[in-house]
Amino acid sequence: MSEACTHDCGNCSSDCGERTAPQSLNNANNKGVKKVIAVVSGKGGVGKSLVTSMLAVSAAKKGLKTAILDADITGPSIPKSFGVHEKATCDEAGTVMYPPVTKSGIKLMSLNLLVENETDPVIWRGPVIASAVKQFWEEVDWGDVDCMFVDCPPGTGDVPLTIFQSLPVDGIVVVTSPQELVSMIVDKAVKMAQMMDIPVLGIVENMSYFKCPDCGNVHYIYGKSHVDEKAAEHGIDTVAKLPMDPQVAAKVDAGCAEDLDVSELSAIAQKIEDIQK
Repeated sequence: MSEACTHDCGNCSSDCGERTAPQSLNNANNKGVKKVIAVVSGKGGVGKSLVTSMLAVSAAKKGLKTAILDADITGPSIPKSFGVHEKATCDEAGTVMYPPVTKSGIKLMSLNLLVENETDPVIWRGPVIASAVKQFWEEVDWGDVDCMFVDCPPGTGDVPLTIFQSLPVDGIVVVTSPQELVSMIVDKAVKMAQMMDIPVLGIVENMSYFKCPDCGNVHYIYGKSHVDEKAAEHGIDTVAKLPMDPQVAAKVDAGCAEDLDVSELSAIAQKIEDIQK
């Protein structure tokens, strides 16, 4: 909290002007987590969960112990992307949860692993959602994790603010798409990260272009990209551009995220790996 605050900033929607240290949320359940990377977007529908999944797959392929905390409480999609439908378990006292693990060993925690039916809606207000994210961090036995990726909900509201203030976030990856409107919203996400004093490790532009499988011509469905200029404007030196690819959507829908080609994100993945604690 800033000096002027007299309340728990992590449970409010106020912009208190600066990032605070984690609010006593580090405990035996998460002490083995070495790095925390938040994946954010200024708006929904740009492929943030896809990028989260791809970064986690990339880390796991390098032999790193990897986890995903799905903080998109009202729109959780991570378990389905990995074909994980088993429910999370807990200890006899019901105070510690154990995350399911994907085929390649990625640990997952998502609200969809707790509700009875995956399609049940979550009709909660912001403070309750923020509290659930804190519980995922505090009450899940994460064990030893080299890199945890947090799939944040879109925007700059309660939950991203809670994550930035309550979890020891080491860096942020911003996901966007080529539309001019989205470029404006990228500014908001980057500026929020700067206000919270968290480094932006890179920008991923999803749906950047479409390459015709027949003729090989590249088409810019949403217009020419301006992400390089936007990155330079903010001093961000790592940019990845992902094409529109029906095969990617098919693999994610089939729960085969671990089969995705993640080479386009290699520069950002390397930057994450190079973070010194």
